[in-house]
Amino acid sequence: MTAEARIEDGEAGKLPADDGWWILNLSEIAWEAAEGNGIFCVFEAPSAPSPVLGIGVHVLNPGEANGMYHAEATQEGFLVLAGECLAIIEGEERRMRQWDYFHCPPDTAHITVGAGGGPCALLMVGAREEGRPIHYPVQELAARFGASVATPTNSAREAYEGLAPIVPARSPWPLAPM
Repeated sequence: MTAEARIEDGEAGKLPADDGWWILNLSEIAWEAAEGNGIFCVFEAPSAPSPVLGIGVHVLNPGEANGMYHAEATQEGFLVLAGECLAIIEGEERRMRQWDYFHCPPDTAHITVGAGGGPCALLMVGAREEGRPIHYPVQELAARFGASVATPTNSAREAYEGLAPIVPARSPWPLAPM
């Protein structure tokens, strides 16, 4: 039988303290932010990250990208919970609106960018497999949003070098009306 996780108060909200089961509301869970890359929360204990599944919510204002254009060796998925975003997939731009889902097979180069008249909330999920590389190619369309590397790399450290640091942030939930 799996025990319930201990919940602790962190600098920016509540966090599970171990790998037990837990329930938290998006308005009370701890979030993080990086200037120009939105605000986000991850559904796992910082001390016990899942080796098989990453899942969380990312909120982007218009023009903010959720990271750098990349292709992962594992499957990902993105569901728009509110607002609009642009998905740049294999160099092509697609607009996504509330309840649109983007299935992202392994090795598909992509990034999402906030669009529309207000914040966009994305439920993001991805498989994890230790040792599987992430490739960051140069992509002209993504570069318009500051979301492309200047030189191709397989190093996240190189891809994110010089970008704003990740800092604790208070929950944006519920999102402001659009």
